[in-house]
Amino acid sequence: MATRDLAVGMIFSLQTLFGTLGNFFLLYHYLFLYFTGCRLRSTDLIIKNLIVANLLVLFSSGIPDAMSSFGWYHIHNDFGCRFFPYVRVVGRGVSIGTTCLLSVVQAIMISPRVSRWPELKVKALNCIVPSIFLCWILQMLINVIYPMFLTSSGSHKNITNRKSFGYCSAVRHDKTRDSLYAALLSIPDVFCLGFMLLASGCIVFLLYRHRRRVQHLHRTNVSSRSSPESRATKTILLLVSTFVFFNTLSSIFEAVLALFNYPNWFLLNANSVSTLSFPSVSPFLLMNHESSISRLCFACIRNTKSPNLMRNM
Repeated sequence: MATRDLAVGMIFSLQTLFGTLGNFFLLYHYLFLYFTGCRLRSTDLIIKNLIVANLLVLFSSGIPDAMSSFGWYHIHNDFGCRFFPYVRVVGRGVSIGTTCLLSVVQAIMISPRVSRWPELKVKALNCIVPSIFLCWILQMLINVIYPMFLTSSGSHKNITNRKSFGYCSAVRHDKTRDSLYAALLSIPDVFCLGFMLLASGCIVFLLYRHRRRVQHLHRTNVSSRSSPESRATKTILLLVSTFVFFNTLSSIFEAVLALFNYPNWFLLNANSVSTLSFPSVSPFLLMNHESSISRLCFACIRNTKSPNLMRNM
């Protein structure tokens, strides 16, 4: 086994391990709140859907890639080459779409109570479940080209007319069709990232305006370090910048792989690492965004008998 394969296998294993633990801990947090009688926020359903999508990516990409790096190639038969990439891209697409939905809903919910469209908040809450289902359906339909074209490289003696992706391969098309496939796969990600940036910018603006208003009303000079609004703004900026960075990097690699007939070792593994980075890091960022999870848990236990308990946005 080459040293570089061993190193990459360790990276895949660590990403999968820490990402799985983080997502399961976050899922346990929401189950704990549910069974202790806490009323969950409207965005909690979106975050739970994000956890499911992250776990799909970790199990379908991290485990097979780590096993391949350690020399266990038997998983890359025709079924493995069709099933694991399909689940990976569907989970990754749902993860991006869910993050976009989370940002949009948060921006709507923290908007001023006195608004020109007060019914927009109610409509946004009613659209959460249909939006989640729509996201899953669209991703499953868009990425159906993966199981249609991918097969094991060992099942074909003549590989001159096929595109190699390591232990898997796909039918080679002309550059025009490959460009169309790359655009088809990238357009949903571009739209989601754009909406997420717009919504997050609105969140930062609203929090900044609220902070200025509080300073004016109380006539106090609130320190940016101790201000809750300032801390919330920094958390949102960290979330958005991390989401945008990892998913933009992953989208670029996915588009490049669609255009190259024989991508090299570095490109294949860099794509896998960037794909695993988002579901591995996001649960820890979301736990930080939850604002002291343990404190909220114990607060819920003390107030389980209170009928007016409500976790605010």
